[in-house]
Amino acid sequence: MAQSTGGEHHVRMPAHSGGQAGTGDKPPEKQLNGFVRAVALMERLGNALGTLAFTWATVVLLGGYPTVLRKDDFCFATTIVFLEASRMFSRNNKLDYQLFFYTRGAFKPLGWNGLTVVVIFISVAVFRKSFYLTSTGPSVSGVALLVVALVTLAVVRLFPGLARLLRVRGNLLRRAITLSSPFVPILFLGLTLFRVITNYGIGTRQKAELVAFVLLFLVLLLLTISRLRFSSIIKLVDHALGPKQIFWHRVILNSCMLTTGVLLAFALPDNTLPFSIITTELVAVATVSLGNLQIPAAIVRVVLALMRLIPHDYYGDNVREIDNSNPGNGGKTNLAPSLNIFYGMVLGQGTLYSVACILELFSFIPRRSLARRGGFGGRWGVESVNLYYSYAFEKYMQGDVLAPKNISLNNFAVDSVNSETPRMQFHGIRMMHCLLQKQPTRRWFILKLSGSMETMARFINMLDWTSQEDTTVRLFAAKVTAELATSIRVVTIPGIIQVVSALLGCSNQQKRGNPLLDTKVGHEKIHDSVLNAGDNQEDRLDAVPDTGSLMETKDSSTQQVGTAQQKSRIFRCCQGISKFWSIPQEEPLTEQDLLPALAMLILDGLASCDQGNCMEISRASGLIPKIIAFTSCRRSGTTYTDAQRMVLVKSSVNLLHRLTSVEGEIGITLRHKVSRHPFLLRNLSEILGDGMSSQEVRTLVEGIIRNLAIDENARQAIGRIQVIITLLMQAFLKPDRPSSTDADKLLREVAGQALAMLAMDNVNNCLAMLGETGHGFIEVLTSMIHMDRYRCVAASLLRNICQHVRPELKEPDLKELSYCLRQALEIILVADDEAELEIFIGLSSQICKVIPGDFARELEDGHLKDRFVKRLVDALNANMEPSAHCPGIRRVILEQAINMMEHDSRYAKCFIDRRMAEALSMVEETASEAENYSLFLGDVGLMEASVPLSSLVATAKQLLAVRRS
Repeated sequence: MAQSTGGEHHVRMPAHSGGQAGTGDKPPEKQLNGFVRAVALMERLGNALGTLAFTWATVVLLGGYPTVLRKDDFCFATTIVFLEASRMFSRNNKLDYQLFFYTRGAFKPLGWNGLTVVVIFISVAVFRKSFYLTSTGPSVSGVALLVVALVTLAVVRLFPGLARLLRVRGNLLRRAITLSSPFVPILFLGLTLFRVITNYGIGTRQKAELVAFVLLFLVLLLLTISRLRFSSIIKLVDHALGPKQIFWHRVILNSCMLTTGVLLAFALPDNTLPFSIITTELVAVATVSLGNLQIPAAIVRVVLALMRLIPHDYYGDNVREIDNSNPGNGGKTNLAPSLNIFYGMVLGQGTLYSVACILELFSFIPRRSLARRGGFGGRWGVESVNLYYSYAFEKYMQGDVLAPKNISLNNFAVDSVNSETPRMQFHGIRMMHCLLQKQPTRRWFILKLSGSMETMARFINMLDWTSQEDTTVRLFAAKVTAELATSIRVVTIPGIIQVVSALLGCSNQQKRGNPLLDTKVGHEKIHDSVLNAGDNQEDRLDAVPDTGSLMETKDSSTQQVGTAQQKSRIFRCCQGISKFWSIPQEEPLTEQDLLPALAMLILDGLASCDQGNCMEISRASGLIPKIIAFTSCRRSGTTYTDAQRMVLVKSSVNLLHRLTSVEGEIGITLRHKVSRHPFLLRNLSEILGDGMSSQEVRTLVEGIIRNLAIDENARQAIGRIQVIITLLMQAFLKPDRPSSTDADKLLREVAGQALAMLAMDNVNNCLAMLGETGHGFIEVLTSMIHMDRYRCVAASLLRNICQHVRPELKEPDLKELSYCLRQALEIILVADDEAELEIFIGLSSQICKVIPGDFARELEDGHLKDRFVKRLVDALNANMEPSAHCPGIRRVILEQAINMMEHDSRYAKCFIDRRMAEALSMVEETASEAENYSLFLGDVGLMEASVPLSSLVATAKQLLAVRRS
C-alpha cells in the first residue's frame, strides 16, 4: 500500500528566536548548574566552618577556659554559639531553615510594591518631623517609632504568611487599596509642603517642589485612570501604549515613587536633614529587600569576629602576651591562639555567607540565560527556571560535596511531574513539552519514560483530570503524550485508550435528542475548555513577576530605529545586549491546541507504534464513531470557528488514514468498522468537494477511499455514491502544469490509486468511470502510460476497464489502446520492478483479448515476438517463489500466454522453443495459495481470484499439447 501521507506524528512548536538549545551537545542548563554549584559550595563551606566553630567554642573555649575568658569574649562566644545552634537545629526542618538561614532567597526583589511601602514609610516619618522643626536633635520617641516601623517592615517582609493573614479578602476593596496606595506618599508630601510654607513662607525651592508635587499628582491620577476597567479607557490605553502597557505602568509608577522619595528628603528647610532622610530611605530599602536572616546573621558574625580580632585584647589591660613562667598564668596558656582560631572560623563563615548571598543576588544572569537558551518563554518560563534553580540548589546542598550529581532539566521535569504538587506538575509537564521539541532531549525522554511506568501512568491520569482549574495541565499532558505516543505500548498502561477516547468527547457540541425517543432534551452549554486555558492559568498558579516585559519592550523599541541608526556601533552593541538579556515570548495557544485534535494525534502515534496498539484501538467501544464524527465539515450544534473545524477535520482524516492502512487481520477489522459507519462516505465526499479543504486533507481522504476500496462490499458502497467517483476523476484527470508542486502531483497520484482500487473486480464502478468522462477517459489514460509517476495507476485502470466493460469500448477507445500498446510492450521488456512488470503484463494480456489483431501486428511489425515470449518465460522462471510484493505475476504471465495461444496457435511454437513446458511444470510444482490473491497487506491476502493458478497451468499445457500434436 502507498506510504502514509499523514506526515509527522509529533507536535511541532515554532523555534524561539532566542533559544539555542539543541544546536549542540552542550546542555543549556550547564552554565546555571556551575553557578549553583559555586554558591552551594560556599554555603556548605560556611556551614562546615560554623559547625567547627560551634564545637570549638563549646569544647575548647567554654569548656577549657570558662574562668579565664574575659567578659567580652564570653558574651561574644555565647552569642555566636546560640546563633550557630539556631542554624544547626533549624536544618532539621526545611521550612525553618529556608526562612531563617538560607543563601538562596537572602534577598528579595524590591518590586514596585516594596518601593511604594518604603516611600509611604518615609513620607509619614518626614511629615511627623515637620511638627518638630524647632527641635535641636532627634527625640527618643521619634527614634523609637522609626525603629519599630523598620522592625514591622522586616517582620512583614520575612513572614509572608503573616502578610497573607493581614491581606484584605474583598476583591473590590483590595483593588481600591492597590489603586490608591501610590497617592499616600504624594498626600503626605503635600501636607509636609503645606506646613513648611505655612511656617516659613514660600521661596524658590518651595515653588519648585510645589510644581513637582502637582506634576506627580497629575501623572499618578492619569496612571490610576488608565487602570480602571472600563472599555473606553482600555481601548484608549491600548491605542496609546500598545502591548507594553504593563511595562510602562511599572516604569512610570517606579519613577514617581523615586521622585517622591527625593522630594521628601529635601522637603524640610533644615539642610542637615537630607542626609539622614536618604540614609533612612536606604536602610528601609535594605530592610524590605531582606528575604531571611542569613545576611544579618552573617554581618553579626563578621562584626563580632572583627571586634575581637582587630584589638587582640584577650588578657585585658592591653596585654597581648603573658608570661608563661608565672604559675598564675597557667590557666591562660594558648588562650589567645584558641580565640584567634575561633574568631577566624567565625569570620570565615560570615564572609563565605556574605559572598554567597551577594553572588546569589546575580543569579538572574544565568537564569535569564537558561530561559533564553532553553526556549522557556513568558511568565511560566521564568517561574519554571526559578523552580529549576531551587531544585538544583537543593540537590547540591545534599549528599557528598564532591560526589557527582545527575542534575539536569530532564530529571527536573520528570521529578516535577511525579510530584504531588499541582504547581510543580504544571511546570514539569510544560517544561517536558518544550524539551521534547529538541532531538537530544527527545531521545532521552523516550528511553527514560519507556522504563518508567509510574511517570507514564501520571500522564494518563492527568489526561483524565476534568476540573476547570486543571485545563492547562490536561492540555500539555495531551501534548506530551502525543510526543511520546509512538513509543508507548498500550498493554503496559491499562486504560490509556479509554482515557484518550474520553478526550474526543471534550468538544463544545450541544447534544441533540430525538423527540420520538427523548422526553426531555437538555441543551447544556458546553464550553471549550482548551482555548481558554491561557486565561485560567493565571488564576490557578501563583503570580509570577513579568520579568520578560522589560526586555521585550527593549526589543520592540530597537526594531523601530531607522536604518541609519542601525549602522551605528552603539546601536549594534545595545542590540547585542538586548538579545543576550531577553527571553523568548511564550507561544500562544492556537487552533491546533484542541483536546480532541490532540487525542487523535495520540491515537495516530499509538497506531504507528505496533499492531498490538491497533488491536486495542479496534476493541475500544465507541472510539471509531467518535473519530468519524469529526470528519464532518459542517458540524451543526457547535461553536467551533472555521479554523478549528478544519484542524479537527484534518486530525480525523489523518487518523482514519492511519487506521485504514493497518496491515493483517487487525487492518481488516479496522477497515470494516470504519466503512460501516453510515455518515463516513458522505463526510468524505463533502471534504473532497469543499474548496476550502487543503490539498493535504484531500490527499488523505483519497487515501482513505483507496484503503477502504480493498474490501469488496466497501467498493460497492463507494461506487453507489457517484459524486465520489466524479471528484476522484476530476482530481486524477487534471493535467499537471509547469507550476505543479509535489503536493499537486501526490493528490493526482492518490486519486488514481483510489480509482484503480475501485475498478478492481467491479463492473459498475468501471461503467461509472467510463460514463463520467465519455471516450476521453481512455485517451487520457493511454497518455499517462508515458508518465513515469502515473503509468502504473493508468495501466491498472486500463486493464480493469478492458477486463470488465469490454463491450462498452468504442472504436476511438480501441484506437487509443492500440496506440499505447507499443509503449506497454517496451516497458515489459525493460522493467526491473516485479510489481510494475505484473501490472503491464496484465494490461497487455487484456489488450490482447480486446484487439488481438493489433496486438499480433505490433509484435510482428516491431520484431518483438521472440523477445516478448522470452521475457515472459524468463519472468516465469525468475518468480518461482511467490512474493507479497507481487503475488500475481505468474498468474498474469500465464493469462498472457493463454490469450496469445488462443488467438494464434503459432505462438505456441514460440513458447515451446523457449521451453515453456518445463516452466509450466515448475509452476505446477511450486504453486501456492498466496498466488490466488491480487495483493497482500502484511500476511493477509486480499481480492482472491475466481480461477485458481492450477487451472491456468492446465489450460496452458493443453494449448501447448495441441500445438505439439
